[in-house]
Amino acid sequence: MTIAQRLRDDRGALSLEAVILFPVIIMVLLLVVALGRIGSANNAVDTAARNAARAASLERNGGSASSAGQQMAQMVLGEQGLQCTATSISVSTGGFSAPIGTPASTTATVTCTVRLSDIGLPGLPGAKTMTSSFTSSIDSYRQRADRTSA
Repeated sequence: MTIAQRLRDDRGALSLEAVILFPVIIMVLLLVVALGRIGSANNAVDTAARNAARAASLERNGGSASSAGQQMAQMVLGEQGLQCTATSISVSTGGFSAPIGTPASTTATVTCTVRLSDIGLPGLPGAKTMTSSFTSSIDSYRQRADRTSA
């Protein structure tokens, strides 16, 4: 076999290509997993905030509205299978002290920190915090317990 024939020989080229491309393919797959987890978590936090604000707006006073909103947000996060390392749920209840006939609303804010460190992608942060707020109108003509009508 001459030197020219050896230089044209393709044996081992596929192995070399596989060794080079395999880590790149793994990194792309891990990136897809990370982006999927972030997107899913963001969707779950949005849903939790929306449902919490709606549940709070159906109550008659601020105390029960706050409690109903927090319970709903926890339930939605649990149903979505989202495991937050830190969770914060707040429901504004100032609208319940508005006089009957006055437009009022309540806002629920849900914050969840999602762990990303188990994915193992270099350069990816260990956790990402997602926050979502949603405002729901309180029925203007529904009796509220926080304020008595004259």
